[in-house]
Amino acid sequence: MLRALLWDNDGVLVDTEQLFYEANRDLFRPLGLELTAQHFFDWYLADNCGAWHLLEPPLSAAQAEAYRSERNRQYAARLASEHIPAIDGVAETLAALAPRVRMGVVTSANADHFDIIHQRLPLRPYFEFVLTHETYTHSKPSPEPYLLGLERMGVRADEALVIEDSPRGLQAATAAGIRCVILRNALTRHHDFPGAWRVVDTMAEVRAAVESLL
Repeated sequence: MLRALLWDNDGVLVDTEQLFYEANRDLFRPLGLELTAQHFFDWYLADNCGAWHLLEPPLSAAQAEAYRSERNRQYAARLASEHIPAIDGVAETLAALAPRVRMGVVTSANADHFDIIHQRLPLRPYFEFVLTHETYTHSKPSPEPYLLGLERMGVRADEALVIEDSPRGLQAATAAGIRCVILRNALTRHHDFPGAWRVVDTMAEVRAAVESLL
């Protein structure tokens, strides 16, 4: 029986993956690295190591942290100044599912970035809780974020379903023993996502997949 839905945020609830790619591309460009969409997929969406290892000469840990902090500041400014759309059909899907299943958000986003995005969108009330980057020690692809989500819900892994858009999100859900629906986007449409319970391309298909378990 399905009792809980755990939703990723970027690329699942809101259309921000391209914007975050551009923020990282702009970070590395002055350092002599042209971060391609494939780089972003490989080192951010499939893994969680960033592109620091591609730099020559390498940066110190302190230098990398300073650049990362500046990227986060600039990304927050862009989020605040630009229209950030919800994924097409997500508001209707959440409204239809909310009376029938409990829902929470498990995201690798920083809390301030999440808050900037969602203060102008009507989605937050559908969720019991939001787990952000600051909530846990090890980010996706570690299973820790989704295990914490299960704990918050008080449900077993076989009673939950994860909605994700990235390989590392799928890996995190699978390692936690939770079925995962992948919603592909422009940056991930070329990937097959082996191991996913369902792979879909629209929010209507996400809703249909969830309703098949209710």
